[in-house]
Amino acid sequence: MKREITYAAAINDAMHVAMRLDNSVICYGLGVTDPLGVFGTTLGLEQAFGAARVFDVPTSENALLGVAVGASLNGLKPVVTHQRLDFFLLALDQLVNAASKWHYMFGGSTSVPITIRLIVGRGWGQGPTHSQNLHAWFSHIPGLKVVMPTTPADAKGLLLSSIFDPNPVVFIEHRWLHNSVGTVEQGDTRTPLGVASVIRKGDDVTIVSFSYLTVEALKAADFLSNERIECEIIDLRTLSPLDWLTIYDSVSRTRRLLVLDSGFTTGSLAGEVVARVAMSHHGRLECAPARLAMPDVPEPTSFGLTRGFYVRAGNIAAEVFKMFGMEPEYALRSLPEPHPHDVPGEWFRGPF
Repeated sequence: MKREITYAAAINDAMHVAMRLDNSVICYGLGVTDPLGVFGTTLGLEQAFGAARVFDVPTSENALLGVAVGASLNGLKPVVTHQRLDFFLLALDQLVNAASKWHYMFGGSTSVPITIRLIVGRGWGQGPTHSQNLHAWFSHIPGLKVVMPTTPADAKGLLLSSIFDPNPVVFIEHRWLHNSVGTVEQGDTRTPLGVASVIRKGDDVTIVSFSYLTVEALKAADFLSNERIECEIIDLRTLSPLDWLTIYDSVSRTRRLLVLDSGFTTGSLAGEVVARVAMSHHGRLECAPARLAMPDVPEPTSFGLTRGFYVRAGNIAAEVFKMFGMEPEYALRSLPEPHPHDVPGEWFRGPF
């Protein structure tokens, strides 16, 4: 049976399903038992499964993940929740030097089935220390899987697959997606890790995206279709491992590539995709592959200073126009930056 629910509700549904299926699944972190339930994603868990399996913790991120490593080695499947990716930086030692290495260092004899939920986002005055999209860092580490779903259905399906994966998964949610609505299957419906989704077919240019920027890519594709440019949009869903076969197959047909990334430009995941395609398919490309990512500066807090800071549909359409020798300013005029520019739409009222 299917139903229309929000992205946040889909995550909450996945947690209920996983904890009903397996008594070894536990959920803890900052604010999981708070009345707001981490933007609604953990509501009702403590009431359904008890304080021994769902509990809040002191603000000590490195210890918090260290507990997860020990718990997972003793048969539990921890889901560790952080309300911001930025706060999680204090736990990088446990993540990089312990969790990600364990399976390899012990010859595959043990595993560390931890799911780490991190929330990212931009705008609304978040500023330099609450807005960082650092998925490329995690994707760089062997032994870690990195997931960034776009739709409510994938949020549920990929979270379930992450929880039951035998090794650590960094599960990253964009707060601009939490209130988005989509059709979600009830029950234990898992989406496989490492498989991208072609969410729009097209023959003229491949746009590779993930998380919130896929929403902007779809807006740009609608506009470009009216200009007789048909975009194929690949939603990566999993950033590590990457689904190279889907990317290569698409680029082989469209012969043009644009990659979108919500992280900083230098060292971005988009740069890795562009590099590999350029190396393996340079003879098939009609023009140089391109990427759109964030500028290499901290994000300002000021509403005025963030004007023009984010990659939006107009920027995407303009970049595609350049590939076809068309005037990019026309695309920017046709898809102007929305007002207010630091939220996904006028409907947005949070979460903070």
